[in-house]
Amino acid sequence: MAHRLLVRRLWTLSAKDIRSLPASAAFSSSSSSFSTSLQSAPTRPSFLSPSRTLPGSLPHTSRREVSFNVQDHEDFTDRVIKNELPVLVDFHAQWCGPCKILGPRLEKAVAKQKGRVAMAKVDIDDHTDLAIEYGVSAVPTVIAIRGGDIVDHFVGIKDDEELDSFVSKIIGK
Repeated sequence: MAHRLLVRRLWTLSAKDIRSLPASAAFSSSSSSFSTSLQSAPTRPSFLSPSRTLPGSLPHTSRREVSFNVQDHEDFTDRVIKNELPVLVDFHAQWCGPCKILGPRLEKAVAKQKGRVAMAKVDIDDHTDLAIEYGVSAVPTVIAIRGGDIVDHFVGIKDDEELDSFVSKIIGK
């Protein structure tokens, strides 16, 4: 049983972790040298300890998200309609090629505003009711909402300068 646990832990190690193993921890056919190397492990920092921080992990930071996915109609009301910031609502679909191009560009334009505007992403296949309610007949459609009212909108792809101009106009620059 202990051997299975050890094998599972070794199986999940990265190549960097394995290269950093001391030579005495290498597998050998004699179990006595293997158990000896395990007994000396607690005196040094162990790569097998569960409290070990993974090399690629980032510390948890609390920050405001630039964009968010709408979960349901109630979430849309709370996070878009009642939001004190202007909100750009990106109506898109997973199968839509232009949507995949516009989405990252729009997020970049919103991120440049440093928290003065929010962005909601609505998948029309998951939230057909919202798409119908806001008259979305083609994707991608972006609707700007401020104080619960539609301020502006556009359909299709725009280049980066046009997106920056659209976002600036929405926040009142």
